[in-house]
Amino acid sequence: MSGSNTNFNLFSFVAADLTRHPVRVLLFLALLVSAGLVILSAHHNRRMSIAIESLMQEKDQLDVEWRHLVLEQSALTEHNRIEALVTSQLGMHRPLPGDEVVVRIK
Repeated sequence: MSGSNTNFNLFSFVAADLTRHPVRVLLFLALLVSAGLVILSAHHNRRMSIAIESLMQEKDQLDVEWRHLVLEQSALTEHNRIEALVTSQLGMHRPLPGDEVVVRIK
């Protein structure tokens, strides 16, 4: 029972070992900080990749919508369509040569 006389204090052993090897402790802390920064960097990179993909999808959707609008604009501004609408809705027609009046400026 002589082993019961020895009372080991684990905290004092750890503290003593840490004070004996400060370079190793600093290297270990630098390793932990570096690992944490790698994790944060990878997480940030993934978030940015997801954001880029969603923006690219939005760009593609807007590009398709723009093409549809250009087609609609070209269909709505077609000369024959406008002339037909003017004739049917407003009752307008091209003037006959006898209806033309020439105004002279002095």
